[in-house]
Amino acid sequence: MTRIFIIAEAGVNHNGSLDTALQLVDVAVAAGADAVKFQTFKAEKLVTGIAAKAEYQKQATGADETQLQMLKKLELKYEFHFHLRDYCRQRGIEFLSTAFDFDSLLFLVDEVGIDKLKIPSGEITNGPFLLAHAQTGKNIILSTGMATLGEVETALGVLAFGYLGWEQPSLAAFQQAYSSTDGRNMLKNKVTLLHCTSEYPTPAHHVNLRAMDTLAQAFGLAVGYSDHTEGLAVPIAAAARGAVLIEKHFTLDRSLKGPDHQVSMEPGELKQLVDSIRVIEKAMGSCAKAPQPVELNARDVARKSLVAALPIAVGNRFSDENLACKRPGIGISPMEYWRLLGQGSLRDYQTDDLIE
Repeated sequence: MTRIFIIAEAGVNHNGSLDTALQLVDVAVAAGADAVKFQTFKAEKLVTGIAAKAEYQKQATGADETQLQMLKKLELKYEFHFHLRDYCRQRGIEFLSTAFDFDSLLFLVDEVGIDKLKIPSGEITNGPFLLAHAQTGKNIILSTGMATLGEVETALGVLAFGYLGWEQPSLAAFQQAYSSTDGRNMLKNKVTLLHCTSEYPTPAHHVNLRAMDTLAQAFGLAVGYSDHTEGLAVPIAAAARGAVLIEKHFTLDRSLKGPDHQVSMEPGELKQLVDSIRVIEKAMGSCAKAPQPVELNARDVARKSLVAALPIAVGNRFSDENLACKRPGIGISPMEYWRLLGQGSLRDYQTDDLIE
C-alpha cells in the first residue's frame, strides 16, 4: 500500500501571529496530516510597490491596499520559523515552508534545516530561482499551475542542470541536462510534480484531473495534486486517480480576515479529508483481479449450484425441465449445465438436492 503524503497548507493563514501559527500546527496534527506548510518571504523582495492584488485577494481583503502592503502584514518572521520547526518535531509532523525569494530559500535550507522544498506555480518560469533550489540538493515539489507542458519541461531542465552541478547555465545546457540519463535519473529520484489550477477557488470544471496522467506519462515522474477547490470531492478524487501527494489549504476559521481564509478548509473538514484519503489508500490495493480472502465464504453463499428442479430417478436423463440453478454454491457449477444435459442420472434425487 502506497502512502499518500498529505500537506496541510497553512500558508499565510497565521496572519503574522506565532500563536496562530502554532494553533495551525495543532490542527494539522489532529487531522493526521504528514506535513504542515507555511510560506517564507520578505514582501519587498517578492513584489513591487505597484503590484496589484489578484481578484480573489481584492474580494477577501479589499482593493484599497497594494499587494505589497497586504503581504507585509502576512510575513512569517524569520525567528518564528525556529519555534515552529521545533514544535513540529515535538508534535511529530514535518515542518515545511515555501520560499518566495532567494534570501528566504537560503534561510530555510541553511538555518532552519528544511528537508524538502516546494516551488510554487508562480515561480515555474523563474529560471534563476529554480536553479538555486536544485543547487541545494534537496528534494523538490514543483507545482505546475498556469504552465504548459513545454514550460514544465524547461523548468525540469533547469532543475536537472542544478542537481548535476553543471556550470555555465543556458537554455541549451538545460535541455542537454534534461535529455541526459543522469539528469533524468536525478529528476526521478528528487522531483514530484503537482498538478494545480491557479484560481482561488477553482471551479470543478477547470480542475482537469486527467492532466495528472499527462504529466506522469510525459515526464515519468511522481505526480500529486495541489487543490484550490471548495470541499472534499476533488482532492479525494485526485487521491483515487493515483496522486502521491495531496496539498490543501486550511485555516482555523474561514471568517478570519486575510486573503486565503475563505478558500481554506476548517479543522473538521481537514480531518475528514485526511481520513478519507487514508481509506482510499487501503482501497486502492493491487491491479490483480482475483477473489479476496474475505470473499471466499460469501462465494459459497452467493453463488449457485446445479440442483434437481423436481424428483429425478436413477437412470433418467438430465434435461432443462429437471435441472435448476439455486444457492448455495457448494455443488457443481451452473457452468456445467450443458455438459450434463442428456446424461443419465447415477442416483435418485429429490427436489432441490444438489446434483453430484
